Amino acid sequence: MTDDPTVLVAGDTLVDFVPERAGPPGAAGGYAPKFGGSGANVALALDRIGVPPLFWTRLAADDFGAFLRSHLDDSAIPDDLLVTDADARTTLAVVTHDEGGDRSFSFYREDGADTRFEPGSVSDTTLGSVSWVHTTGVTMSVEPSRTATLELQSRAGDRATVSLDPNWRPEMWESHYEFGAVVRGALDTVDVVKATPEDLEAAGFETDDPETLARAVADYGPHTVVLTLGGEGALCYGTEESPVSGWGRHGGYDVDVVDTTGAGDAFLAGFIAALTHGVTDAESALALANAAGAVATTQAGAVSALTGFDRIRRFHDEIPWVE
Repeated sequence: MTDDPTVLVAGDTLVDFVPERAGPPGAAGGYAPKFGGSGANVALALDRIGVPPLFWTRLAADDFGAFLRSHLDDSAIPDDLLVTDADARTTLAVVTHDEGGDRSFSFYREDGADTRFEPGSVSDTTLGSVSWVHTTGVTMSVEPSRTATLELQSRAGDRATVSLDPNWRPEMWESHYEFGAVVRGALDTVDVVKATPEDLEAAGFETDDPETLARAVADYGPHTVVLTLGGEGALCYGTEESPVSGWGRHGGYDVDVVDTTGAGDAFLAGFIAALTHGVTDAESALALANAAGAVATTQAGAVSALTGFDRIRRFHDEIPWVE
């Protein structure tokens, strides 16, 4: 089990309102508030699988902010970088599922705490204490959080592995042109990219072939590119500088899907945990990551089902940080 955090996650924390069942509003039943946010899901998923990170986020002082903080207080995540913003609101995301289980989001984000990150909030001492820094495209979508996120990536680059999940959310950006310019511009300070083909298409990468897509992203600077491919599992490409150099694929696991919200974030938590604990085989890292993602889909809410590494062992036995 990990004692001192070696991973720093920087990103948004928000409330997901998740419906009782699939269908449009009015036919989906009631909506339950759930802990959410692309950065928050990765941080809490890491904690739930036994690798609690440092987490830089901003929380509003409203009732929803208290709801979110209660989840973090129940974790082993230190509170050093959990910033309370008395002038902000909590961003809300209303989730809708179609009959196939695919989801869409409506965001209520005006004056949201996740839009108000401040540059320089993470000290050099803190950056020097970790080996991995993870960021999300959500906080790149608006200022001042964009500048704060890019500044953190730049400062972390000489000290730690930097990862990015572009996390395309069209409702959060002025256009996909803006998204593409910001994401592509950030890649020269990023080592590891985890994305979907849809994320990268929105960012201006024009190919339908996953392997060609991974190579194209690596040409911008990252040494490791991971693509999640839905029912086809995941693919990893590593250059010679990558700890998982070469190609790896894993087809995923059969599971009765309840809610896919947060599955990619849980996957990413598993991948980060694997690489920070010495896994050098891409397929093994993907197998563990897919196991975490599979577990996350079995209950409503982003990380509700991910209650410990024993849940991962239903799919994958080898967990290198567990004795």
